[in-house]
Amino acid sequence: MNNKGFRRGSFQSSTSDEDMVEIAGGPLDFSITDDDPPLDREMLGGFSLYNGGGMNGTSQMMDFLEEPLPGVGTYEDFNTIDWVREKSRDRDRHREIASKSKESTWALIHSVSDAFSGWLLMLLVGLFAGSLAGLIDISAHWMTDLKEGLCLSGFWFNHEHCCWNSNETTFEDRDKCPEWESWSQLIIGHGEGAFAYILNYFMYVLWALVFSLLAVLLVRGFAPYACGSGIPEIKTILSGFIIRGYLGKWTLIIKTVTLVLAVSSGLSLGKEGPLVHVACCCGNILCHLFTKYRKNEAKRREVLSAAAAAGVSVAFGAPIGGVLFSLEEVSYYFPLKTLWRSFFAALVAAFTLRSINPFGNSRLVLFYVEFHTPWHLLELVPFILLGIFGGLWGSFFIRSNIAWCRRRKTTKLGKYPVLEVLIVTAITAVLAFPNEYTRMSTSELISELFNDCGLLDFSKLCEYVNDFNSTKGDDLPDRAAGPGVYTAMWQLALALILKVFITIFTFGMKVPSGLFIPSMAVGAIVGRLLGVGMEQLAYYHHDWTIFSGWCSQGADCITPGLYAMVGAAACLGGVTRMTVSLVVIMFELTGGLEYIVPLMAAAMTSKWVADAIGREGIYDAHIRLNGYPFLEAKEEFSHKTLAMDVMRPRRNDPVLTVLTQDSMTVEDVEAIINETTYSGYPVVVSRESQRLVGFVLRRDLIISIENARKKQDGIVSTSIIYFTDHSPPLPPSSPSMLKLRSILDLSPFTVTDQTPMEIVVDIFRKLGLRQCLVTHNGKLLGIITKKDVLKHIAQMANQDPDSILFN
Repeated sequence: MNNKGFRRGSFQSSTSDEDMVEIAGGPLDFSITDDDPPLDREMLGGFSLYNGGGMNGTSQMMDFLEEPLPGVGTYEDFNTIDWVREKSRDRDRHREIASKSKESTWALIHSVSDAFSGWLLMLLVGLFAGSLAGLIDISAHWMTDLKEGLCLSGFWFNHEHCCWNSNETTFEDRDKCPEWESWSQLIIGHGEGAFAYILNYFMYVLWALVFSLLAVLLVRGFAPYACGSGIPEIKTILSGFIIRGYLGKWTLIIKTVTLVLAVSSGLSLGKEGPLVHVACCCGNILCHLFTKYRKNEAKRREVLSAAAAAGVSVAFGAPIGGVLFSLEEVSYYFPLKTLWRSFFAALVAAFTLRSINPFGNSRLVLFYVEFHTPWHLLELVPFILLGIFGGLWGSFFIRSNIAWCRRRKTTKLGKYPVLEVLIVTAITAVLAFPNEYTRMSTSELISELFNDCGLLDFSKLCEYVNDFNSTKGDDLPDRAAGPGVYTAMWQLALALILKVFITIFTFGMKVPSGLFIPSMAVGAIVGRLLGVGMEQLAYYHHDWTIFSGWCSQGADCITPGLYAMVGAAACLGGVTRMTVSLVVIMFELTGGLEYIVPLMAAAMTSKWVADAIGREGIYDAHIRLNGYPFLEAKEEFSHKTLAMDVMRPRRNDPVLTVLTQDSMTVEDVEAIINETTYSGYPVVVSRESQRLVGFVLRRDLIISIENARKKQDGIVSTSIIYFTDHSPPLPPSSPSMLKLRSILDLSPFTVTDQTPMEIVVDIFRKLGLRQCLVTHNGKLLGIITKKDVLKHIAQMANQDPDSILFN
């Protein structure tokens, strides 16, 4: 594979394997035989070119690894980290700092700064995430309005801010002012008539196409990883997988810019999911400022978990919901310390966004609402119906979207991402403009649907027949729907059909695309339609038994906006299978404790219905579609198989490749490295005894031998490699020995061949292992890697095992 910027390290994979994966638009090359992709053939072949330089007859033991070598203990791209080793290294580092802190004042200061660095990093992550979210919100709001017109008093003002500054704006027509002119007014001088409408229509579609074209070209040209939601990949990275560049600075810059463009284009997508990716990019980049996070992959993933919480915090203005989202949905390893730091990062991010005040309403989101009317127990029935709809919609969307994405991957469609984006944008814009509820941004639509109509609301949804004699205080009674409400119902029904189908084709394109907002919009439309229906039913039939006890004539009984909110929660839950975090996010959006029960009822019903049809949420489905090595912790393995059924080598396979502790030369080890593509090798006492000594990683072996060749005198192809503490004295004429004890893992995880796979799978999940060795009566028998476990789980589920791994 040609190096196109995906691999940052000095060791690159260039095998000719045919197995490909398309991660975020970049075709990538993988070996499915083992955990690690093999290294360059030229580099490996180059080992045989070393002739040792000088054989000075020295017989001393060369332990040149007393000081750590650069690269030893690090990981290749598209590799799984060793959680146990990373946590052990962090504990050793912490013990060393603690012991030195008693020796001097400077060491004590270093110890305190080391303990404080985690909180400082969380502060920086929160500040950066909040600032970028504010920038994205302001820019997207302005560019969305740019499709319809321009502010004459300052082109940088969006429609709302432009009219705020006007002295000629009336309350009823607060979105109309002389300073804001539509494109037809700017070009032909007036905004009335068929030609003006067609011109505005044309400009709307044109701007949408320009924005989406810029977005897809920037993603394709500079950062292929910037497309999509990013949450499936972040879940995989947090489970221990390494995708270099996915959380890098180029990805951050391009994702931030193209997210604004994609949202402004009017496509059926949201910015909330990608904001999690943006926040995690901030966390990853800031980790490089602190040594303990830069050099330890497990510690870095704790920061990324907190960054994900900060991302949701600024997306929804829900700090607590963000922490719970990180815990419930994306994090693989979430210790108590990470919980506290996630809370702090989410708090700082929300505070920063509140300081920026992007919407000018002192709220963190555009669709913040407050309801005051209590709900009645009988309303649980329509709430549960909304939950059932959310579950059905979620399952339908997941199946349809995955089928379309699979088709994109397996046909010529995937070769034309720019054309696909332009076609979908054109269809969306052409169908959206005639309907005011699809023309507006999806966030504004949700805000409109959540709104509880008052006397000062003049939208179509609030055009009721008012009877001011029955108005009591601030509460308006249930009223008869006027012609505007009926018109709005038809427009919303058409908007629902468009959103339901166009979102299937939009999510997964090569532009940044979130799913939270489109899912909430679908649910909010259905909820508002049902809410208005219930409201009119209660108004015209208040004497029915179901209403007579609690809804008398002239009372304010039904709140259609509450139904919209419950519907939004139900549909989002059906798609993502979130429960606790979803309810808390929606509660923080509304600020009403009394609506938790309706939200809980809808969220749980939605999850039960969706799980009955299919167990996977949208993110897990995309992880499986892309073949990422993600071991789902929520699913139970209940099959009665043993470790010997899964381990390699199988019957009729070649014998297991091993190294011996004190009888192999450098040439022998290099030959094994050249002939195999394994990620590591078990070390045994001898080939006859097969008694296990430890496990050594392929990458560490290559780096160590290469450095010894360059820097140590007397290391030649016939030098013996020792993995032991002591070695027998050799004749003076023999070449120097190479001691590699320091790169040997002396405590690899082992199980016996009779261990049930149920236990083995649990060990892999809970300890985050890369591989596990299998023994019989103390002798090495085979090895089980994480990929073997994933293949076995797929096989037991009657799936094609080869479809799991980067296929």
